Amino acid sequence: MDKVMQRKKVLAMLNQMTLEEYRKKSETVISRLLEDPVFVEADTIGMTLSAFPEVDTFRLLEICWAAGKKVATPKCHPASRGMDFRVIEHKDQLEVVYMKLQEPIVSTTTYVKPNAIDLLIVPGVVFSKQGFRIGFGGGYYDRFLANYTGATRSLAFDRQIAESIPVESHDLPVQGIYTESGFILTKAVDE
Repeated sequence: MDKVMQRKKVLAMLNQMTLEEYRKKSETVISRLLEDPVFVEADTIGMTLSAFPEVDTFRLLEICWAAGKKVATPKCHPASRGMDFRVIEHKDQLEVVYMKLQEPIVSTTTYVKPNAIDLLIVPGVVFSKQGFRIGFGGGYYDRFLANYTGATRSLAFDRQIAESIPVESHDLPVQGIYTESGFILTKAVDE
């Protein structure tokens, strides 16, 4: 099955979740991440602010702030399909952009270099147990990951894990995936 079909199939399954199921499973996934030594030791966390049906990262954002961690969110540049990360300190520093995504307002946030991000939470729609992912099709994270050397994790629901997905030469795996059932240590840590 190609990436487009896999993405559509998984999104359709995710959209069948009730709000209660979504909230409960999101909390479970996030609680697992909070115990990860990589998360505990990280000072700066990079993450996209989620939109349903992705695991709810707004709760994670609040937990990070309460723990004194810096949170950097991506600002996408559609013309180049690149992105950079900017530190946000409160929700007033966000604006809604295309596809209902919330991104940092450049004039009220500070740029953070990729090597200053201790842990990057990488979004996706479909994941393989090897750590490869199918995103929403823009390629923004693929480009960013090519020059990022820090720790990576993804947050997903069990139904987002596939036996296999098509992998292209530019695809880079994440180091681990948290789901409501547990942690998947991927092949990325062996390389």
